[in-house]
Amino acid sequence: MRTATITRKTAETDITVTLNLDGTGIYDNQTGVGFFDHMLDQLSRHALIDMTVRASGDLHIDDHHTVEDVGIAIGQALTQAMDDKKGIVRYGSCHLAMDDAQIRCALDLSARPYLICNLDLPFGKIGTFDTELVREFFQALSTHGGITLHIDKLHGFNAHHIVEAAFKSVARALRDALETDPRKADAIPSTKGSL
Repeated sequence: MRTATITRKTAETDITVTLNLDGTGIYDNQTGVGFFDHMLDQLSRHALIDMTVRASGDLHIDDHHTVEDVGIAIGQALTQAMDDKKGIVRYGSCHLAMDDAQIRCALDLSARPYLICNLDLPFGKIGTFDTELVREFFQALSTHGGITLHIDKLHGFNAHHIVEAAFKSVARALRDALETDPRKADAIPSTKGSL
C-alpha cells in the first residue's frame, strides 16, 4: 500500500496529513479555512487519493501559515507514499474546463521541484480566502513533493471557478502520474535509474 502519515508542528501550525495513493478519493479535510477545505476535497476526489487533513493554525493572524504548511505536509506525504517511485507513470497532464474557466496543468514527479503558476486571478478574495494563497499552496506542494508543476489559465473571469478548476486539473494530472505503468511496473521511470 502506498500510504503515508505526516505530522508537522510549529509555533504557527499543528498539522497531520494521511494519504493513500491507491484510494478512491475519500476525503475528510478540516483546516479551519472553509474554501481551502473545499479545494482539498477536490484534490482528493479527482486524484483518487484518500486524504485526511487535520490542521489548526494561527488563523487569528490570517490563513497564510495554515495553507502553506498544509501544502508542505501534503507534499511530504506524497514523497513518503511514493517511496522509490518504482512503476509510476511519472508524468501527468489535464486540460480542464469549469464553466468560464479553462485550466491546463502538466506535471512531472521528478524530484526536481519547479512551479509555473499563471492563474492571473481577477480578485484578491474568494469570500474571506486570500487568492494569493493558491500560489503559496502549490509552491509548497511542488517544493516538498518534488514536483515540476505547470498550471496555466487559458480563460476565466470567475475567481472561484478558476481556482477550483486549477485544483481539479492538478488532481487529474496527479492521478495519471501516480498510476502504475502496466508495461513497466517493476522499473523506475528514468534512464538514470532513480528519481
